Amino acid sequence: MGIELELNLADADGMPRMVNKAVLDRIASRDFQTELGQFNLEVNIVPHRLQGRVFDQLAEELRTTLGYADRQAAEDAAHIVMTGILPTLTEEDLVFANLTEADRYTLLNDQIMAARGEEIILDIEGVERLSRTSASIAPEAACTSLQLHLQVTPDRFADVWNAAQAISAVQTAMGANSPFLFGRELWQESRPPLFQQATDTRPPELRAQGVRPRTWFGEKWISGVHDLFEENLRYFPALLPICDEEDPLEVLAAGGTPLLGELMLHNGTVYRWNRPVYGVVDGVPHLRVENRVLPAGPTVADLLANAAFYFGLTRQLADEERPIWSQLPFAVAEDNFHAAARSGIEAAVYWPGAGEIQVTDLVRSTLLAKAHAGLEKYGVDGAQRERLLGIIEERCRTGRNGATWQTEAVWAAEHRRGLDRDAALHDMLLRYSTLQHLNQPVHTWPIA
Repeated sequence: MGIELELNLADADGMPRMVNKAVLDRIASRDFQTELGQFNLEVNIVPHRLQGRVFDQLAEELRTTLGYADRQAAEDAAHIVMTGILPTLTEEDLVFANLTEADRYTLLNDQIMAARGEEIILDIEGVERLSRTSASIAPEAACTSLQLHLQVTPDRFADVWNAAQAISAVQTAMGANSPFLFGRELWQESRPPLFQQATDTRPPELRAQGVRPRTWFGEKWISGVHDLFEENLRYFPALLPICDEEDPLEVLAAGGTPLLGELMLHNGTVYRWNRPVYGVVDGVPHLRVENRVLPAGPTVADLLANAAFYFGLTRQLADEERPIWSQLPFAVAEDNFHAAARSGIEAAVYWPGAGEIQVTDLVRSTLLAKAHAGLEKYGVDGAQRERLLGIIEERCRTGRNGATWQTEAVWAAEHRRGLDRDAALHDMLLRYSTLQHLNQPVHTWPIA
């Protein structure tokens, strides 16, 4: 398994700091990379075998790596914030001039905007409504996520991917951490509608004709990984006009392993919430399921609780003789996902055998036990299973995750202390940043 984590850079007042190149130069590690916005970074944690005390190892690596990066960022008057959407972002921050200076980001922007032929339209109705236009894909940079990679064998891929799709709603509900954008309270996890709209290559007439969006949930359960790559080719024109010199058939004929660069470049511009990934390491090919549902943050403890819940639950569901996807219509799984993004930990979803059920009740009554069983099959240490899945259980008991803490803290600042919305968001983010470094799970954080 592996982890990618997208991060925000903010200044002492909680405003985005456009200094990722300078910070990366100071960090000087290939584990860190640029992301779309100049206030974004990405860190990649080296792959680990999913067994034993792996989560303690990951916790130590994440704390050490993020602490070092934060110290380097401080040299450029910045600090690192892990959250799904930086709540202090303004429209002036998310413009073309603040995209990272790299040819691939400029090309991606140009190709998406050329395909649309008009400005990006953001229209998200949640607790409040946001309606804006953008002359670039810069709003996509607001979305920072935790991406979980699980290496699987080809004959196992479909079961794991289907299981991941089935639980995407539950993951989203439990881990929601993105309730604000441009000063508006939107969905509890606002990344899905924002990402879809900010990367949408379709003008209105193509949307009306049923052309698929490049950010999508999918439309069916699969029987093999080829189903997904075939959908990529059938539904999505190549976005980046970059050709690879490799001839895969010639490489195969010579006894080598093709890198399939063009296939993976194209795959990288189809933004599935569970994406297939083909890779070659030291000449050995492999497949991974890349889970992209979760937002970053709030703490390392919360990140690893989310990861343990995901890895354990997908393993158990993929092993069951009567798979969940044989009982759950795909369209219902997608409806569950959107309901969870909108309502977060208070969402109700449909689950076979339970009908319409509060997601917290479903997790406590059924899914936590399955996650425990899956982690046990991997050989994960029992104390680690209890501790990390205990965090998920406590979120259910308290009804608090990152999104609810953020909204409650802003409400308290506005209604108890009389701050306006901008001041309340800044106040909340500064407290969030302080509490984040203590590494206590978000369900334990005080509101005031």
